[in-house]
Amino acid sequence: MVKLEPITPENVFVYKTIRLRALLDSPTAFSSTYAQESQRSDDEWLQRARLWSSPPCTGYLAFEEDTPCGLVACFGEAHNTEFATVISMWVDSAYRRTGAGTALIEALKSWAFARGLCELRLMVTSVNTSALRFYERLGFHMTGKTEPYPNDPAIIEHEMALRLHP
Repeated sequence: MVKLEPITPENVFVYKTIRLRALLDSPTAFSSTYAQESQRSDDEWLQRARLWSSPPCTGYLAFEEDTPCGLVACFGEAHNTEFATVISMWVDSAYRRTGAGTALIEALKSWAFARGLCELRLMVTSVNTSALRFYERLGFHMTGKTEPYPNDPAIIEHEMALRLHP
């Protein structure tokens, strides 16, 4: 059974380990790279963990038993009460289709709804078809907004959105 924990300074090294695994496993799913993030100091990782555990942001780690298997983060803006942006979504391939990804998104939906937000938005690359299908199954839809992927302009990123209802 999948268990979620908020990203906090107390589990920063679990967060660091899984984030670096994600960047190695799925490099075109993130705007950052393993080369960039593996050079971060422990203090920088701690700052990130503090960010994900303070308003208007949140982040979660997914565990199967005691094994970390996924992560997601989301940020809003103090002046924006309409939407928050989902980033860093990843589930280890051995744990996909186990409910871990759905649990991570459901946690973000609950967080966003509690903040009074109307929508979650994210960017997904055109080459990540399994992620596109996953988000569509959860109710996300293409907004029509696209932009070049920062690490390879030949790849297109598509914005997807999920309306939150009471």
